[in-house]
Amino acid sequence: MMTFKIAWRELRNLFLSPLAWCVLAVVQFILAWMFLASVEGFRGNPGGVAGVTDVVGAGLFSISSIVLLLVVPLLSMRLVAEERRSGSLALLLSAPVRMTEIVLGKYLGLFGFLAIMVGLITLMPLSLALGTHLDYGKLAADVLGLLLLVGAFAAAGLYMSTLTRQPVVAAVSSFGLLMFLWIVNWLSQGDARYSAVLHYLSLVDHYSTLLRGSFDSSDVIYYLLFILTFLVLSIRRLDGHRLQH
Repeated sequence: MMTFKIAWRELRNLFLSPLAWCVLAVVQFILAWMFLASVEGFRGNPGGVAGVTDVVGAGLFSISSIVLLLVVPLLSMRLVAEERRSGSLALLLSAPVRMTEIVLGKYLGLFGFLAIMVGLITLMPLSLALGTHLDYGKLAADVLGLLLLVGAFAAAGLYMSTLTRQPVVAAVSSFGLLMFLWIVNWLSQGDARYSAVLHYLSLVDHYSTLLRGSFDSSDVIYYLLFILTFLVLSIRRLDGHRLQH
């Protein structure tokens, strides 16, 4: 129960923050612009082989992943770093609350905000159902893929926020880590020995599979393990901080 109280507090604080509203507005504006451009492009080439869900829907979710890669570190940077800098983290850690509840609460609060953002993005391709036929199976795979992806972004950002008291440092380091994991598959081009490992570690490879409408349980397991790993690291980091104080 305490986990959901902390999550609600984090979600409420996000909506009280001008930064979160600015990020939400900018993301929706950029993606709406790209969505309308994709629709116009599809209308200009109606004889294409791919359907509207592949061209417009998957294209929108592909662009969304890049945009969210840039903005999630801005939202996650304050989760722990800001509280550590203000001194309120010591009060939170001294409260009779388990560390797991604190970390899960903060994570779920941020993930709830990101889920709302993904929901607003999903409304764009869904609006096309008024005038054409959509492949709802592929669209569901796109939505699931983006939710898992932003969940991974949030978990990594939360962990990086536990390592410093400077939110800006947390944001930059989170972006660096996520960008490395985004392009790690490029490193396999010169060395086939580690190709399979590097491709498995790549965030974008698993996401691309879901964008094609191909549901593979190994991709879902990858993201769940990724999230679990960084949540456990966050718990251990804050546990260490509590023992030091």
